[in-house]
Amino acid sequence: MKKKLLALLLGSALVLAACGGGDDASENTGGTDTSGGETTTADAGNAEKLYNQKCSQCHAQDLSGGAGPGLQTVGSKLSQEEIENIIINGQGAMPKGQLTGEDATTVAEWLAAKK
Repeated sequence: MKKKLLALLLGSALVLAACGGGDDASENTGGTDTSGGETTTADAGNAEKLYNQKCSQCHAQDLSGGAGPGLQTVGSKLSQEEIENIIINGQGAMPKGQLTGEDATTVAEWLAAKK
């Protein structure tokens, strides 16, 4: 009985240790933004961080798409205002409210520069 309990506790600890931790390892700290947009380096870095946290699961980290459409050239199809509206209100299968306020504006500006 004690061996089963010990094995259960050890297994639980192992599972919790594997699931723990923050998102620090998944952040993309390298790379350059060659979009030629008007965003500052700080805004672009913040926008990319927000994108990686909230959007890359569906749109891929390289903006190539997946469950959601690719965004590599979204700025040539949609204006910043249209992109921001989609981010805030959702469209199709994309849920609304993934980003709001300044965060939505920052990411929309960054994506609008992708042409």
